[in-house]
Amino acid sequence: MSDDSNQADGLAEPLHLSRICVEKVWGGRALERVLGTPLPGEGPIGESWELVDRDDHNSTVADGRFEGQSLRWLMSNEREGLLGDAAPSESDQFPLLVKFISAEQPLSVQVHPDETMAKKLGKGEAGKCEAWYILEAEPDSLLYLGLRPEVDATEFATAAGSCDVVDLLQTWNVEAGQFVWVPAGTVHAIGAGITLLEVQQNSDATFRVFDWGRVGLDGGPRKTHVDEALLAVSYDIDTVGPTKPELEALEGDSRHAELLDCEFFRMDLIEVCGLVRRKSLRRPVVLVCVAGAGRILRAGSEPLEFTLGDTWLVPAAAGDWTVESKGGECRLVLVEAKAKQ
Repeated sequence: MSDDSNQADGLAEPLHLSRICVEKVWGGRALERVLGTPLPGEGPIGESWELVDRDDHNSTVADGRFEGQSLRWLMSNEREGLLGDAAPSESDQFPLLVKFISAEQPLSVQVHPDETMAKKLGKGEAGKCEAWYILEAEPDSLLYLGLRPEVDATEFATAAGSCDVVDLLQTWNVEAGQFVWVPAGTVHAIGAGITLLEVQQNSDATFRVFDWGRVGLDGGPRKTHVDEALLAVSYDIDTVGPTKPELEALEGDSRHAELLDCEFFRMDLIEVCGLVRRKSLRRPVVLVCVAGAGRILRAGSEPLEFTLGDTWLVPAAAGDWTVESKGGECRLVLVEAKAKQ
């Protein structure tokens, strides 16, 4: 179907997005096992970008009437139907970025700036807060999250850039099914043996403090950004470690838990047993299947099937919709973009 007819009919259908696999020096092949889908090549895949609207990566619609169109194209040509009342990013892109991360080795010790510091540093990026839903963790896997309460700016500055900084971090045991909130300004690192879903602001403002002395995929040293990191760290964050969501009754035998409701997005976990109905929010919702399988139902439309690891974008103009589990229970993470202020 031509672009003109796509635009004339408007964007009212949920969109199944293709994943973009990214090699990382700390990655491996675990996403193939955890998500049950083949990975390209033989290299260390560390990230699978499920929804992204950036210059270096841009999601495309996998099938349906808008098959092959990029998220950037939809932002340009179907903005009202896609965003509705939601605010775009600082750079006028889709406001959310969703990815799977799998660490065979620990990621760098790093920090993301908040909105104010991102503007001061002038990197052309917004601030970056993020949240994680843990899909799998090997026994004794650790998250490094937040500075120890007694660490001050002087002590951190002295250790930054060296292995000594690791001793200043709080460590947390982690297991599948837990949720982790990483507000901007929090020093953190994902430890080895952890696979997770990450939801974040659409920003790549990341300042590495320490990278375990390793080289990159190109054989060269990996750059650190100690000066920027020292400015971006917040010393008054009361770090909350991994938490187990407390599920409450929803409808029928289904259950749900609010994971996060922050300035930039809301994140919910839903266990679907049967049907769960969703009213239109006039804002886009991202649906990620993290267990089981099911389908999206809309009046007058064919059911849309999804399975483990699939990501769907329900645009603002899609109206009311229903999720139905298939073959038992399915578990979904739903992410809502926030309205304009």
